[in-house]
Amino acid sequence: MDTTTIINEATDRMKRTVDHLDEELLNIRAGKASTNVLNSVFVDYYGSQTPVSGVASVTVPDARTILIQPWDKNFIRPIEKAIIDSNIGLTPSNNGETIRLTIPPLTEDRRKELVKQVKGVGENARISLRNARRDAVEAFKKAQKEGMPEDEAKDGETRAQKLLEKYSKKIDELMAAKEKEIMTV
Repeated sequence: MDTTTIINEATDRMKRTVDHLDEELLNIRAGKASTNVLNSVFVDYYGSQTPVSGVASVTVPDARTILIQPWDKNFIRPIEKAIIDSNIGLTPSNNGETIRLTIPPLTEDRRKELVKQVKGVGENARISLRNARRDAVEAFKKAQKEGMPEDEAKDGETRAQKLLEKYSKKIDELMAAKEKEIMTV
């Protein structure tokens, strides 16, 4: 394996880790209504598990409300049941045509709990970055045993470390932005 291949694999893994963290952070509710809250809610739609957005129009009319308007009125009950069963912490109310989810304002304790959750998700992402770097370093050591010049292997290890630092900084920025969003009253 050559240096470019090893570095490209490490870069790809680190980029996927940051993208995954970004997705995870979108699912953490920060007191503002967001359709991302429903990403993990699936409805039994004629025998197949379908996301709510696949059976209804999901909108955010204001900062504290999510409005779900099923395309087929017969699916109001199943959507309502799926939301309750999903444990997203929101209670649906329906008027026969639409389902309304009201986002409660966050308490100080809940905000601190969410920040802890953000830090946990961020730490998992950091671990994944370090694993990618470790695998790259091991690949360089193996390549050196197979004939790669020592200075090229050391240079590759240095590049892997710089990648780790670059992507760690991105993780820090994402987490800081999410924490700020959560703590803003």
